[in-house]
Amino acid sequence: MTMSALDVIGDDLKVALPTGEPVRFVHLDYAASAPCVEAAAAAVADLLPRYGSVHRGAGVRSQASTLAYELARDVVAEFAGAGPEDHVIFTRNTTDALNLLARALPAGTTTLLFDGEHHANLLPWPNPRRLPAEGDPVEALRAALPGLTGPAVLTITGASNVTGELWPVRELADLAHAHGVRVIVDAAQLAPHRRISLTELGADYIAFSGHKLYAPFGAGVLAGRADWLDAAEPYLLGGGASASVGDLPGDRVWSTGPARHEGGTPNLPGAVALAAVCTALAEADRDALHRHEQDLLARLREGLRSVPEAVEVSIFGPDQPRVGIVSLALPGHDPALVADRLGKEHGIGVRAGQFCAHPLVRRLTGSAVAGSCGTSGTGLLRASFGLGSRAEDVDRFVTALAAVLRS
Repeated sequence: MTMSALDVIGDDLKVALPTGEPVRFVHLDYAASAPCVEAAAAAVADLLPRYGSVHRGAGVRSQASTLAYELARDVVAEFAGAGPEDHVIFTRNTTDALNLLARALPAGTTTLLFDGEHHANLLPWPNPRRLPAEGDPVEALRAALPGLTGPAVLTITGASNVTGELWPVRELADLAHAHGVRVIVDAAQLAPHRRISLTELGADYIAFSGHKLYAPFGAGVLAGRADWLDAAEPYLLGGGASASVGDLPGDRVWSTGPARHEGGTPNLPGAVALAAVCTALAEADRDALHRHEQDLLARLREGLRSVPEAVEVSIFGPDQPRVGIVSLALPGHDPALVADRLGKEHGIGVRAGQFCAHPLVRRLTGSAVAGSCGTSGTGLLRASFGLGSRAEDVDRFVTALAAVLRS
């Protein structure tokens, strides 16, 4: 059977139930890592016969690999809405991209951020000033802006990795810019579900991960304004980051452009795979994909009405637009044990815990426990979906969840 570019590889994966019955595995953990799609696999398979070093050699393998790598950068730039004045830097993932940018901020920069962020967008920043992820975020930001001195940034998620809710990024960005504050968007959860654009979001920088975007692990992106990136010390010291190195310690000239922060041999297959998915998504009917996802979301939330033991949590309220992520509080039940039983007894993969967003999850659950991302007995149960998800997957999850909670 011929596969299309956005078909999920392994969508027919079978697992055995305790009875020995084989069933199709239902993957509802897209928010952690989305499965790879055909476009990514085909791009890597096409690359491997001529795979070689990037920016390092004169032979045909190196030349072809360098061309493939820089073409991937161009594709990703278009996907992210980056302009000619912006840099597009390949990283390992969103966490890596945001840490790189945090290192590149001018000395004395103040960082404004909400306490609903994933740890990747909560922990790296200098001089953080946390704002509450409750109430009206625009008013919270408005109150924090007066009196800022020196450079400042606002860093904000596009969509919550806990609840899937969309944050009012453009409104926050316009307010921040009116006070001379640059805006960083963590688009790890947004990019797989919605079109992203630096211009439309009002962002100065955007970061996202390949492994959330149906490509293999190990490739991420930081895109945005060049000036601070070109002025900063390289993120990784080594080959590529250095334009020239003299005989004495400290006698070196750093590269400009993306190479300045891409020291070492880059992840060529990861960049090519990510670019292939960006192309496939750009060519797809994103409106149809959005409608399908929203239909699944509505079906899931409607089905959960019959499972009162599971309570959906929310930052802004049930009517807030969101992507395909739902997190549930399970009063009287251990989410980790429920997730384990869903996997072993029903062939359904979900996530339990605090999802590396501890402050937010503690507030949503009213818990004072500061456990790890997967600490037993704490946190929430999360179901998330995307390409390849089906109505029958939602129905199986609701039925299985009810059975586990009532058994």
